[in-house]
Amino acid sequence: MSTFVLLTITGLGLGALYFLIASGLSLIYGLMGVLNFAHGAFLTVGAYAMWFTESKLTGISVVPRFLLGALAGLVVGAVFAALVELVLIRPLYKRHIEQVLVTVGLGLATTALVVAIWGNDARTVDAPAWLGKTTAVLGAHIPNDRWILIIAAVVVLIALNAFLKRTRYGLIIRAGVENRAMVTALGIDVRRAFTLVFAIGGVAAALAGVLGNVYFSAADPARGTSLLIFAFIVVVIGGLGSLRGTAAAAVVVGLVQQYANYYASSGLGDLSVVLLLGLVLLARPGGLSRAFA
Repeated sequence: MSTFVLLTITGLGLGALYFLIASGLSLIYGLMGVLNFAHGAFLTVGAYAMWFTESKLTGISVVPRFLLGALAGLVVGAVFAALVELVLIRPLYKRHIEQVLVTVGLGLATTALVVAIWGNDARTVDAPAWLGKTTAVLGAHIPNDRWILIIAAVVVLIALNAFLKRTRYGLIIRAGVENRAMVTALGIDVRRAFTLVFAIGGVAAALAGVLGNVYFSAADPARGTSLLIFAFIVVVIGGLGSLRGTAAAAVVVGLVQQYANYYASSGLGDLSVVLLLGLVLLARPGGLSRAFA
């Protein structure tokens, strides 16, 4: 029983990590129709900004250093994402082939730049001692960082839904997606709202990078690319553009991966996720979005 509880909660934590990066992908595609293959670069930039900030604040205790590093990672992720939209994506709206080529190139270039500056080795990140401890639940000892991941994912899901449905900019964005010309005719700058969407997606991805540093105990230049693969799987299973479908898919993928790795064989988790993707595409091509419409 304790093993099943451990696998379930750690699977939810892994799913939460997938959701944090997939939420930005889903948001950007759902509202703007941009399939952003550079989204993993936002995670990498946020993760390394956190590590770099921490490494320069050695004179203070771990907790404030960790929090300042996390804040720096989120800010850098948001700014980087906004610049990508302004410089690279804005001229290419409705030119989807060019978008794919540019974002794929940017993702590869960002990883190569990080490796060129800091090398290919993972960089150890200091975290508060509490995150490295465990909490007992029904006999299972759950790493505390999994709880933080789950809480962060729930907060992001609630915040994004509230932003889109209850704020002025959220309404502008949704209206701009439906009829951009009409919204522009009313004197509203839709371009600024779309830049904000990218910035929010960058914050979510950078948060995944920051918490990924804790989950994996280090910043790694290849992590953005590897997690982006699973994020795309989550987005497709959840239904392109559906935040709630993406959240449900992230939970399913995280649990399937953990259960398969333990009950079947170590390493089969990744294969099981790919098989799950194939089954969903065959049985329900639109993903889980209709169930959460």
